[in-house]
Amino acid sequence: MTDANILVVEDESIVAKDLQNRLRKFGYTVSAIASSGQEAINKAKEFRPDLVLMDIRLKGQMDGIQAAAEIHKYLDIPIIYLTAYADEDTLERAKITEPFGYLLKPFKERELKTNIEIALTKHKLEQQLKTNQKWLATLLNSISDGVISSDRNQLITFMNPVAEKLTGWTQAEAIAKNIAEVFKIIDINTREALENPIKTVLASEAIAPFSTTTILIAQNGTETPIDPSAAPIKDDKNHLIGAVLVFRDVTERLQAMAAKEKQMQQEQLVAQWEQLNQFKNDFLNLVSHELRSPLYHMKGMIQMLQISTAVQEQHYFLDILETECDREMALINDLLELQRLESSSNLLLAPDLLVLQQWLPWLIEPFQIRTQEHQQTLHLYLPENLPALFSDRPSLERILVELLNNACKYTPACGEIVLSVSHETAEIPAKMIFTISNSAEIPVDE
Repeated sequence: MTDANILVVEDESIVAKDLQNRLRKFGYTVSAIASSGQEAINKAKEFRPDLVLMDIRLKGQMDGIQAAAEIHKYLDIPIIYLTAYADEDTLERAKITEPFGYLLKPFKERELKTNIEIALTKHKLEQQLKTNQKWLATLLNSISDGVISSDRNQLITFMNPVAEKLTGWTQAEAIAKNIAEVFKIIDINTREALENPIKTVLASEAIAPFSTTTILIAQNGTETPIDPSAAPIKDDKNHLIGAVLVFRDVTERLQAMAAKEKQMQQEQLVAQWEQLNQFKNDFLNLVSHELRSPLYHMKGMIQMLQISTAVQEQHYFLDILETECDREMALINDLLELQRLESSSNLLLAPDLLVLQQWLPWLIEPFQIRTQEHQQTLHLYLPENLPALFSDRPSLERILVELLNNACKYTPACGEIVLSVSHETAEIPAKMIFTISNSAEIPVDE
């Protein structure tokens, strides 16, 4: 580094001149020569040299160590002391100013040059290190994640502003404190305390990511959901020297997930309502068809009555008209019953004892005639010693009649319809199971 500028501080003019000649011989530039401490400070501020050769004993009230302390306070310039004194007191005072060298007079040229080169190289490396540290500090302070580092004993050595905000601790408060005191986390679901990631890393010397979101409890009790991870810090010889903890606030992410889930639930609800609405439309179309059919027949019978003169024909048309009226009334009563069931939270029942061996044959008698007319067969299977059933007769009758109507309607000619009853006593209370089956198959899409 032969292009370096050097400030010489020496109160003996002959010695100063000799130093200047030697330095020029080495290829250095002597920016100035100062003979007192104050002058040295002024020259250093003016010329900003790359290095200062400082004699400790100077004329005036300020010696070289005091001048070096002032220069070190304002300027980042390496200093090498040149002195004939090697006593302990002088050496201890000199150490405080962090010199880059300490040469005892008289010294050899090679010794002087070696100390200067080492000082300049060391200072350059320190400047690079400081630059890297500033760059790293700026990076850590500007990222959106919280960062906390600790030494091998779990004592905090660094916190960035995000970590300060989330934990409620300033770096000044947290430095040298145990990480467990500052960084307290619990499970988001069980709310049980979790082991600190730094402790886990220092024990395993491996990266310790958390698979689930945790809750960070700040100094004032504020709770923040976070995703933490930790990693070991090792030196160039792969020796563990500490650990670093990185965590981020995931409040917005959890809120977004909750909002998305709520939106999906709402979309599912809308789809269900649309499906129900379609069911309603299909039901209304079916009901309107069922209601119109008896009316058309009644209208036809009325027209036939108007033109008919035969008494026997009129009685026949009146019987059909009465049947269709009963059918229409049954449909209307069913609709009213359905409306009552949907609008009432409590179903009003009037249960009584039903002797199935007497009641069921009476119930299916009309369907026996109907099935014979359509070349179908209807069988009733009742086990022996079937007990009486305590149930609401009209409701049960409506259910069975509807099922039998459907069976008759959709069973082909020569088909079989079976009504069977079984008594299940394995469970308490016992169950009576009615099964109506037919030989027709319902398409899967229906």
